[in-house]
Amino acid sequence: MPEQLWFTEILNRYLGGPVNSLLSAVHHPAAYPSAPINNFVAMEILVVGILFVFFVLVRSQLSVESPGGLQHMMEGVYGFIDNQSHEIIEHDYKRFTPYLVALGLFILLGNLIGLIPGFVSPTADKVVPLGLAVCTFLYYHFHGIRHHKHHYVKQFLGPVLGLSWLMLPIEIVSHLARVLSLTVRLYANIFAGDMVTLAFFSLVPIGVPILFLGLHIFVSLVQTFIFVVLATVYLAGAVGDEH
Repeated sequence: MPEQLWFTEILNRYLGGPVNSLLSAVHHPAAYPSAPINNFVAMEILVVGILFVFFVLVRSQLSVESPGGLQHMMEGVYGFIDNQSHEIIEHDYKRFTPYLVALGLFILLGNLIGLIPGFVSPTADKVVPLGLAVCTFLYYHFHGIRHHKHHYVKQFLGPVLGLSWLMLPIEIVSHLARVLSLTVRLYANIFAGDMVTLAFFSLVPIGVPILFLGLHIFVSLVQTFIFVVLATVYLAGAVGDEH
């Protein structure tokens, strides 16, 4: 059985039974019934919990007359992504800002939490970036269909009806490739960053690893920005009126 983090042990102790029952009900029993929740799933739950508490704190401290530090920070984050959405999506862009903000904060916290001793980055496991990519894939297609109704399928057929038999499989593959691109880019960078940081901490525990910690933080910020920007671009393509 793989080694469990302390937080994973707590979840398995109190939630292992219900999780095993659920997995058995869908005919997918856990590989390790004594520990059905692995470290990466536990870290996802922890990240969601931290963000939930953070949002509650921000909501409880909202003030027009004397906004606090948390409110200023969230207004800055929200404003940055909102302006970016306005520049890329333009039409009805505010509808998508909450999703993009939540997506960005989850990815950023998921990237950085592995720097804390006793935790791992959930985004360093390929299943988590894949889940985020699939959610984004379904989200922008949902809004594309919502906005264009049955006309949305026309973008998959190309401008010339006679070539639709060729364009349709090409467009389907290109959209599926977006899921692969989002997944591999985030997973590979965070996994490699974790491994490099861990290696240098093992070899040189003082001084040098701080440089790689800084590099890992920078990479985490960049990968979060890229994922959110690409999600915004895909949304713009799905709801844009040009097609």
